[in-house]
Amino acid sequence: MSFSEFYQRSINEPEQFWAEQARRIDWQTPFTQTLDHSNPPFARWFCEGRTNLCHNAIDRWLEKQPEALALIAVSSETEEERTFTFRQLHDEVNAVASMLRSLGVQRGDRVLVYMPMIAEAHITLLACARIGAIHSVVFGGFASHSVAARIDDAKPVLIVSADAGARGGKIIPYKKLLDDAISQAQHQPRHVLLVDRGLAKNGARQRAGCRFRVVAPSTHRRAGTGGVAGIQRNLLHSLHFRHDRQT
Repeated sequence: MSFSEFYQRSINEPEQFWAEQARRIDWQTPFTQTLDHSNPPFARWFCEGRTNLCHNAIDRWLEKQPEALALIAVSSETEEERTFTFRQLHDEVNAVASMLRSLGVQRGDRVLVYMPMIAEAHITLLACARIGAIHSVVFGGFASHSVAARIDDAKPVLIVSADAGARGGKIIPYKKLLDDAISQAQHQPRHVLLVDRGLAKNGARQRAGCRFRVVAPSTHRRAGTGGVAGIQRNLLHSLHFRHDRQT
C-alpha cells in the first residue's frame, strides 16, 4: 500500500483505520467501541479501553530488545550525546516514577515541567505517564511572570526543573527564574524536584550524569495553546497517537 492510499483510507474509513492502528499497541483493557460520536461536536475514542503510554513506549520492548537504543539525547550546545537502551530507560523512568510517588504525586495530579531539552525532561514525562499523573510542559524561554501564570493555571502539586540550562552559549538560570515565578504565583506547589546539572555555579560543560534532588519551593498531559494574546488556553490530552510511515 502506498502512502497516499494509506492516508486516503484514514480519511474514508477513519473508525476502521484507527481501530487497526490502536490494536498495534498493548491494552490493559481492550476498547469496546472505536468512536462514540453520539453527542456532537464531542467525540470519545476507544471507549472503555485502558492503556498506559509509558508501558507501550518502553516495557513492551524489553523482552525482545532490551539492549536496543530507546533514547538518544544530543545537546544542541555541547553536541554531547547520551544514549539509553530500553533496559536503562526502564530503570531511569521507574526510579523517577518512584520518586514522584514518594512525594505524594497520585494519578490525576498535575506536574509542571519547566526544564531545558535534556534527557531527564523526557524521563520525567514518561514517569508521569507511568503513574497516571498529568504533565504540563512550560517553555523554557518564558520569563518568571509567564511561568507564574502557568503555575496558577495548572495548580501543580509538584514542579520539576533544573538548576540551569544553556542556550546560545549563555547559561539560563532556571532555578532562579522558577524561584521568582513561585514567589509571584498564588498557587504554591508542595515540592520542587530539581535536576542538578552543575551549571548554576559556573559555566562548565554539562555533565554526562544528572541527579534529581528535592528542594523547598521558594489522562496524560496538558498542552497550552500558543497564548499569543497573553492568556494560555489549556487542553487535556487523554490519548495521543502518532503514526510514522514505515520504510
